[in-house]
Formats: sequence, C-alpha cells, structure tokens
Amino acid sequence: MNGNIHSIETFGTVDGPGIRYVLFTQGCLLRCQFCHNPDTWEIGAGRQMAISEIMEDLRSYLPFIESSGGGITVSGGEPLLQVPFLLELFKECKKAGIHTTIDSSGGCFSSSRNFLDQLDELMDYTDLVLLDLKHIDRKKHINLTGMANDHILEFAKYLSDKNVPVWVRHVLVPGVTDAPEDLGRLGEFIGTLSNVHKVEILPYHKLGVYKWEALGREYPLQNVEPPGEETVKEAYELITKCWNAPFLL
Repeated sequence: MNGNIHSIETFGTVDGPGIRYVLFTQGCLLRCQFCHNPDTWEIGAGRQMAISEIMEDLRSYLPFIESSGGGITVSGGEPLLQVPFLLELFKECKKAGIHTTIDSSGGCFSSSRNFLDQLDELMDYTDLVLLDLKHIDRKKHINLTGMANDHILEFAKYLSDKNVPVWVRHVLVPGVTDAPEDLGRLGEFIGTLSNVHKVEILPYHKLGVYKWEALGREYPLQNVEPPGEETVKEAYELITKCWNAPFLL
C-alpha cells in the first residue's frame, strides 16, 4: 500500500518522546493562518511511497531511535486523511516494536460508522496522539482555520473514551489564540478529558512565511510577532489551572 508523503525528517526531537522518525503526509482540510506547512494542503499530491520503502528507511535509524526511547511520528498535513495507509504502516511498526505517534488536528474526524470502524482499529496500533487544539471558540476557530471545531472537540472526546494517551498542543498566537477567557475555556475542556498526559504550549513563529510567499499566497499574520517567554508561561497557567497533571512548555 502507498501513501501520499510530503517529506521525512529522520531526527525529530519535538514531535513526541525521544528521537522520532517524522513522516509528513500530504493533504489537509484546515487552512490555519499560522500554518508553517501550507505546501502540504493539497490532497492527492506529494510523493507516493510504499510502506515497505518507509520501513526499510526507518530501520536504518532504529539504533538511535530505540536508544532514546523514540519512535515514528506521522504528521502532516493531516495523517487521518489516509487512515488505511496509516493502519498498515503502524501494523508493520508494531511488528518491529516501534513506538507509534500521530500528530493530528482532528480536522477530518467523522462520526460515520465506516470512518469510526477504521479509526478504532488504527487506535489499537497507536501509542500516542499529539492533538492540536487550535482554538476553543467556535467562531474564532472558523476565522483562524476556515472550519468549525465541533467535530474536532468530538475527536478529543473520542480519544478520551478510547483511553488513547494524548499530548494536547496549542499554538499561542498574540491577539488570536491568547485571550484569557479562551485559554481558561480550553483548560476547562482539557480537564474533562481523562487521557491527557501533557500539554504543550507552542509559541507562534514565522518560520513558514517563505513557503506562503513561494506559493504566491498572502500570509495573513504578517504583522503578528512571536510571544515572549513570560506570555507563554502566563498562558500555561491559565490553561493548566483546571488540569492537575504534568505539563510541557
């Protein structure tokens, strides 16, 4: 089976525990204003890669991955647009004893029986989900990503019900995702989930602006500057005061 792959990072250190083999899939439904990978949006594009090809490449890095307690992380784009591919890939990874992680926004989550049946099986082979919660407010989420967040919050509840370990990620964008009332509501929502092991507050950055320019797109947050360290700490306090578990800034 083949997957539509955008790129591969063989020494990832920020997408799950340990050293990660990070597979960036092609295709995404969200159009986040701060996206640093807009070149992954187009569905059906990218490089066609067979699972056997990926596994052969992955195995060459296993000594470093295993010694660090790492594994494979499938990011994007949106990995869950390719659930059948992901399922077969993770089956092979588990045969090799490799820790598996999905980095997802939940943007393509569906309550349809067909999707849930496939997702249920995939979760049996998934050790960790990095869940990107862009915004807790529905209207602000639409403005930020072009899509409502109802089904994304349903995805978070689904993962909690399945007891799949989750690290919640929230990108802190000054003037966009940092309102105290929104951070408080986000913390309250996280507090309703039973499977959250960590919260990561990711400071907004402009490292992907050149990609927007290369694609001939106007970057919507051109005048927004990254938040300072103190601002990030304050956001953490607002989010985690309703959530009594370890955290990761």
